[in-house]
Amino acid sequence: MSDVQEATNKLLDVNLHENQRSIEMIGSASRSESEHLQVTIGATVPTGFEQTAADEVREKLKSSCKISKDRGKIYFDISVESLAQVHCLRSVDNLFVVVQEFKDYQFKEIKEEVLKDFEELAGKLPWSDPLKVWKINTTFKKRKTKRKKINQNSTKEKTDNGQGDERDEREVKKELTSNTLDYYEKPAIKEEVSTLVGDDFASCKDETYESSKEETEPEVLKFRVTCNRAGEKHCFSSNEAARDFGGAIQDYFKWKADMTNFDVEVLLNIHDNEIIVGIALTEESLHRRNITHFGPTTLRSTLAYGMLRLCAPQPTDIIVDPMCGTGAIPIEGATEWSNCFHIAGDNNPLAVNRATNNISSLLTKSQIKEGKLSWGLPIDAVQWDTCSLPLRTGSVDIIVTDMPFGKRMGSKKRNWNLYPACLMEMSRVCRPGTGRAALLTQDKKCFIKALSGMGHLWRKVHTVWVNIGGLHAAVYLLKRTPQAFVHPSENDGERNSLIMQKMKINSICGSQHRTCQHELAVREKQY
Repeated sequence: MSDVQEATNKLLDVNLHENQRSIEMIGSASRSESEHLQVTIGATVPTGFEQTAADEVREKLKSSCKISKDRGKIYFDISVESLAQVHCLRSVDNLFVVVQEFKDYQFKEIKEEVLKDFEELAGKLPWSDPLKVWKINTTFKKRKTKRKKINQNSTKEKTDNGQGDERDEREVKKELTSNTLDYYEKPAIKEEVSTLVGDDFASCKDETYESSKEETEPEVLKFRVTCNRAGEKHCFSSNEAARDFGGAIQDYFKWKADMTNFDVEVLLNIHDNEIIVGIALTEESLHRRNITHFGPTTLRSTLAYGMLRLCAPQPTDIIVDPMCGTGAIPIEGATEWSNCFHIAGDNNPLAVNRATNNISSLLTKSQIKEGKLSWGLPIDAVQWDTCSLPLRTGSVDIIVTDMPFGKRMGSKKRNWNLYPACLMEMSRVCRPGTGRAALLTQDKKCFIKALSGMGHLWRKVHTVWVNIGGLHAAVYLLKRTPQAFVHPSENDGERNSLIMQKMKINSICGSQHRTCQHELAVREKQY
């Protein structure tokens, strides 16, 4: 090695160490700054399960939580360092950071004046801290996306050079699976799922180049405004409010408006006289986390979590979904309550196949996350007759299921026979005294009729009204009574026995009555 090359290498080493030290100093400074940053986070949740979501926030984040007057929303305060934990909440659909809240906003009566106020409002809001939170959230997302694109290019180069074809095929498959699972695990960070092959040198070099390019050429952000309005006393429409408020934001920040490929989504939530301005932290709903094989009526994971939480599962509980469909409920249960055993069953073989595939995906994700082979998950899938379950009497602690609405699956007419038979079979397998069930249905009339005939077996504890794709549905929380289950055939036998005894008694009494009448007639003749 020449002296020139040796000196060059030493200089590169010195520069590398200095860069690393400066990066560490900047990172520590930004971390210390973010630790003291307190913000208010808003979250959309399944309607009816606001209290369930608030309980989860208090339990996992140790933060106070407020339920909004507008159904389906909660608000809570956190420090920025807890942002990653917020994305791991199981009961929330979408997240946003609150810019400012107006609890009693006085709207003017003339539309032009109201819209003018919206324009002036954009320049008065405290955007600084919310945009810091958005940038922390977005920076993490961008870093992962860039790494994927870079590694994709390196994969193409290796394939073109013909180096290590067998190894590339194995690692591409392995790493593609890993990143696909990471996509479903953290749907808040939406990213393009691409093929990867590790090339640390190329990744480091390209990232350094792109970061320096971003510093020299600041990117103009793209944005859009989404207005969610509820109330009848407004003289303006949602589109008009979003248009004028968005125009003022564009003038204030010099951002570029884009309705589809946007970087920042500003939320303008109006409920009667309440206005909340926020910045979205999720690009798609967090309920898209477990299911990879969808069916015609796939239940949202956030709703499945809420139904399971209503039943308060305890360690070693046996939890059954007799009409599992794609397995959304038992899969959510196995993820959150791994100390219970979950059984997914359905009479449709296609549904059981989908549930099995989703369970396999969950198992693969769990193994990759732990970095080693596991013994499996506490979940199983079975094909069975819903009205004749292959389970012992009193062997199940909790039943959670999404019953047929009679819309996409089944029919209203069939439900009149199906619901009573299902409730009877559920009462048989459910443990008397301690068993509970959370049953979702939109066919409320049929369900109440079926339940009314089983008051000796089921007691209704609570009803949660929910909105499922525009349908007004309900989740019924039931408690199993202490009365032991008696099979209908045994009831028929006892009933027949009672009838025979009654007939025998009537025949005896009848003969005695005839004897008494004969004796009275004889006595009358004697007198």
